Amino acid sequence: MPQYAVMIFERMAPDDLPPEVMQAHMDLPQRIAEQGGRVVAGLALQPPETATAIRGGEQITDAPFIETKEVLGGIFVIEARDLDHALALARMTPIVDGGVELRPLIDFQVLEDG
Repeated sequence: MPQYAVMIFERMAPDDLPPEVMQAHMDLPQRIAEQGGRVVAGLALQPPETATAIRGGEQITDAPFIETKEVLGGIFVIEARDLDHALALARMTPIVDGGVELRPLIDFQVLEDG
């Protein structure tokens, strides 16, 4: 099945999310499996102030380089039958004040074999 990255953006830090939202994130793999998909990986990111950005290969800055209202807080990698199925699964992601971005992943094995 194709794989997709579900990138979770929130306006608040993961530590500030209500406990029921954090539990909903923990329960998401089971809920996705019940709908015929599969969570391949789930990654939570450290807060933005821990980031180091590299721009143009030379310029290095501490903390996020791009000023935004929403912060990338984590990523799920899911398997879904197709884009429509992936969208339905991504809509299950608990969000308080932000959004989810869904992107298909490139299967490099297919590129090497093809």
